Amino acid sequence: MDLFNEVLFPALAETFYMVFASTLFAIILGFIPAILLILTQEGGLKPNKTVHKILDVIINLLRSFPFIILMIAIFPFTKLIVGKSIGTTAAIVPLTLASAPFAARVIESSLKEVDPGVIEAAKSFGASNFQIIFKVMIKEAMPSIILGITLTIISIVGYSAMAGAVGGGGLGAVAVNYGYYRFKTDVMAYTVIMLIILVQLFQSIGNLIYKRLIK
Repeated sequence: MDLFNEVLFPALAETFYMVFASTLFAIILGFIPAILLILTQEGGLKPNKTVHKILDVIINLLRSFPFIILMIAIFPFTKLIVGKSIGTTAAIVPLTLASAPFAARVIESSLKEVDPGVIEAAKSFGASNFQIIFKVMIKEAMPSIILGITLTIISIVGYSAMAGAVGGGGLGAVAVNYGYYRFKTDVMAYTVIMLIILVQLFQSIGNLIYKRLIK
């Protein structure tokens, strides 16, 4: 058996698929509560303690779930969404739900770093709240947001490896099925090395984009 062409490279492709799809959905879902948190915080553009507190608690609750427990707990929901509860595509659902709260927090933190003076200047020019959020705050916070998204991607890489332990596919599944159950330590080593390279690749790309944005 050609280990790399038949096992490792297809598993790497599955991992890329899960990571990119989950990251895209997590960022989309994370942006919404992040913006609402910024709007409704004390001193925000639309302060609302009740809404802010509810969102804050919900995000904290979702972040507290261990990923494997979350993945198993939402099997019925996953099957409802994609038609099956295990597999590479099915794993995207729990990966997204586990990562979206994290993405929301890092985006919120990035938006909080925007200089209040810039926001006040935009208000003085008659900018609407929509314009302040999307044309001022997000633009100013974009370098920091990129670093946050990089952290999110790296977290999803780790989650995707865990998903392989319960039928999620990718490098995690190879590590369990070949490295653990079949006692192939070389396969285990290869998967670990590939995951390390993957993390370093994403971190390097994120750092490169960050440096270009702050110039």
